[in-house]
Formats: sequence, structure tokens, C-alpha cells
Amino acid sequence: MSKRTLSTVAVLVGLVVALGWGQSALNGVAEVSETRVEAPMFEVDPLWPKPLPNHWILGSTIGVGVDSRDYVYIIHRGNGNERTELGAQQDPPTGECCVAAPPVLVFDPEGNLADSWGGPGDGYDWPSSNHGITIDHMDNVWIGGNGADSHILKFTRDGQFLAQYGEVGKEIDSNSTTHFGRVAKISFDAAANEAYLADGYGNKRVAVLDASTGEFKRYWGAYGNTPDDTNMGPYDPDAPLIQQFRTPVHCAEPTFDGLVYVCDRPNDRVQVFKTDGTFVNEVRIAPRTLGDGSTWDIAFSRDPEQKFMYLADGKNMKVYIMERASLEIVTSFGDGGRQPGLFFAVHSIATDSEGNIFTTETYEGKRVQKFTYMGMGPVTEKNQGAPWPSGSQ
Repeated sequence: MSKRTLSTVAVLVGLVVALGWGQSALNGVAEVSETRVEAPMFEVDPLWPKPLPNHWILGSTIGVGVDSRDYVYIIHRGNGNERTELGAQQDPPTGECCVAAPPVLVFDPEGNLADSWGGPGDGYDWPSSNHGITIDHMDNVWIGGNGADSHILKFTRDGQFLAQYGEVGKEIDSNSTTHFGRVAKISFDAAANEAYLADGYGNKRVAVLDASTGEFKRYWGAYGNTPDDTNMGPYDPDAPLIQQFRTPVHCAEPTFDGLVYVCDRPNDRVQVFKTDGTFVNEVRIAPRTLGDGSTWDIAFSRDPEQKFMYLADGKNMKVYIMERASLEIVTSFGDGGRQPGLFFAVHSIATDSEGNIFTTETYEGKRVQKFTYMGMGPVTEKNQGAPWPSGSQ
């Protein structure tokens, strides 16, 4: 081979190597870029809360809220199995354990039981099926109900009755301004002093009240439409999106920047509105989820921008970490199971001032869990599974 030919070959080889290196470099940049996607990171705290006294156990745990002191409130139904769970509650007792805990339990930040209360009392109608517990900006505790409940209750944080809003024993009517229809949850806009009702298991709307007086202010349905109580039939993931909510409307969460995020649970979607009910945007989550649906409850990160949204999906047994503005899922944690960090029907979600997440589980889940905020970190997996403490895996 001539020197000229050898020289040409060398140049070609050099070009190939250079191109290969360049492509690798580009790939490397892409890989680096992907690792720069960050999200809030969490680890489950398997020792929170501490054991309950008095042989108490939880039933289906269907609400969680946090007050200004970072005390955590949960509400449950006490619906343990009489034969296998509530032996000490029978007459005569069939064993030493157990009895249903009071409906509302309050834990301090370390997980110690700080208070307990709730249930029927003088001056108010306890819900036939309590549902949801939220603490407002004045540290009052609000409770809904998804049984034959057309009212909501407000208490002080130590369980003293304050007010009952809505008429008791009324039929479903999504256009009523005097009563509600099986309210799933109440949330609050502190700046406007307003309460947002996910109304709910019977009605198909968001309703807004004055948080001090309970005065009815406004309401709306899906896409900002006037709500319609017509039965729309079961959800079909391949059908056109319907223009009404299906029941239950499971959360309505206002943000600092004047938006409201609504859980249209059986339709597998979150709809976003302005506070006057003007439709802004929507996102479908796991849209082939049938039955119970995928969008159960929402909490926000505690930075001033509320950059991230945490969405509880009780049917698929996980919590999505989403970028709130884009409605894009960044990552998720959890899976079906009973070990710490896993879920059986994760139902409700809340955050404290430190950014920690608290979840409760309904049906046979019957527990509350804490997920400690560990700061921002790179996203390496779409589905993280159980977020176990570092070094424990």
C-alpha cells in the first residue's frame, strides 16, 4: 500500500474515531442532562407513629391533616373485624385485644399520641361515615362524611364543637346552596379565608364557603360547567372525556398563586381551575385505571412556589411526584404491600412545614405513614418502590 493510501486511511480512521467520540460526548451530555432532573426525595420512617395505648387499633383511615404546630391529625372509622380485630370490644370479650381507637387521633412531630377525640356528641350530627380531616389556617378542624351526609363539621383542634354547615338528611343536589352531598374533603385558601369542598360522593362539584361563617359563596362542575346529577355510567378510558365530574369528586386544593386542583377520581384526571371556577387545564393519570380511579388526593411541596404536587393513587398503590406547573409526573414511590413504604389503598396525603409527607390508607390498609423529606436529589427511577432509609436495602 502506497504512502498516499496509508495517509488517506489514517485520516479516515481518525475521522471515524472523532465522530465516535463526538457521538459519545453527545450521549454523555444527554445522560448528564437526564441525571440533572431533580425532585424531592423521601424516606419512610418505619418507627412513626409510636404504638397506640389501650389496645387501640385503627379502622379504615380516611383523612390526614397538619396544624400550625406540625401536629398530625388522622381520622378513621373504627371498622375492625369483630372476630379477628376487636375481640376486647365484644360482650363478653373474646380476648385481651383489641378495641377501636377514638375517631380522631393527634400525633406530635415525634409520633407521640398527643390527643384523641371525636364521635357523636351534643349539638351536632356526627357523620354516618366520616371522611377527610383538614386543619384550616386558624387551626380549626373540619370533617366531612361520605355516608348519607349532607353537612360538614368544624371543631377546635382539641375537639370542641364550633359549627355545623349544611342541612342534615337532604337528597343529592349539585346545585343546592343550602346543603351538600357527601363531602369527601375540605381545603382552605387562607388569603381569601375560604373553604373549598370536594362535594363529593353524591354531588359532582366544587363548593366554596366563607371559612369563618360557612356562608355559601360559589360552586362549579367539570370544565367550569354547571354541574349535572345525571348518572353518566361507568368510566370508559376509550370514550371521549365527559363534561361532568363522576363521583367521587375527591379533593379540591387551592394554591398560593390562585389555582385550584381538583381530583376527578373515577375519571382518572386532575382538573385545574382559577378560584372563580374558570377552567385552566387538566391531566389524565394512569388513564386505564378502572373502578376506584387513580386521582385520590393532593398535597403540595412547602416551598413558596409550591413547585411540586404529590398525588395519592389508591388504586395503583403509589404517590406521584409531579411538577405542578406542567402537570408532568417526575417520579413516584410506593407499591402494593403492607411493609413500611408500601401501600394498601393510599387514600389521603398531607405535608408539614418541614416538607415531610404523611399518608393514610383505607379499606384494609388501616394505617398512617410518615415519609421524611431528604432534600432534592436526582431522579434515577420512574417508579422507586418503597423508599427505604439509606443503607437498609
